[in-house]
Amino acid sequence: MSVQCIVCGRPFSDEDFAASIAGSIMGDEHTDTYYLCPVCQAYTVVNYWDDFTGTESSELSGPVARDQGDKLVALIGQCAEPWNKKCRCEAHRTYFNDTLD
Repeated sequence: MSVQCIVCGRPFSDEDFAASIAGSIMGDEHTDTYYLCPVCQAYTVVNYWDDFTGTESSELSGPVARDQGDKLVALIGQCAEPWNKKCRCEAHRTYFNDTLD
């Protein structure tokens, strides 16, 4: 999937990746991946859902203002395994508003 800035349409490169976190909610895997546009200084978020039936979907959300996005990226950075959907650390619980399985 080629991801573009939700504001200006600029394609993201690997250097624009900021953070990603996964969690299990009601048996479905939800992953949010943050990209920071160096032009707009705003975040675009790719929201991935993999439901328990094996159906995957994704959508873009944002823009997320730089200051708010920086806080979320910092929160995600507090987890040693943000990719681990079964992690129940403080960062995961806070990010997903205590809605994890």
